[in-house]
Amino acid sequence: MRGERQLRTKVAHEPPAPHMEGRKPLEARRPALVMRHVHENKLALCVALEAVADALPESVCRAECLRIASLLVPLLREAHAYEDDVIFPAYAAAAPDADLTIQRLRVEHVEDESFADEVTEILLAVGHGEPIANAEAMGFMLRGLFETLRRHIAFEREHVLPAILG
Repeated sequence: MRGERQLRTKVAHEPPAPHMEGRKPLEARRPALVMRHVHENKLALCVALEAVADALPESVCRAECLRIASLLVPLLREAHAYEDDVIFPAYAAAAPDADLTIQRLRVEHVEDESFADEVTEILLAVGHGEPIANAEAMGFMLRGLFETLRRHIAFEREHVLPAILG
């Protein structure tokens, strides 16, 4: 027992391993790790949206349209809720002058979800066999959404995540 107590004391006072110096413990990094995973999922949907846009008008996979439509809005809503509940408070604590940035990101969330709702309607219609009335307009709409999402993710990766990781 005495040896255990000495070992615990010794371990508790040892400096961090060289590869861990300056890094927060895993628990403190967890929100950033979750966001990286969310970003990867969003980027995968962007790739799928781009593939649909590139396949217009003749080669669109209707099943893929249905798959994307089923994932798009739920993924965005879940990601945005996590950002509102976890990421933005952590960002505000790490960067006290971030209020306007957080406000802007929240507005972008509303716009992205609204845009995703419209894209989902079109994808569902195409997925269920309706003809593509205007392939150019549909392609423009799909590209508008995935480019907006990619810009948003890039901003979060360049500014928000580094701040919360400290």
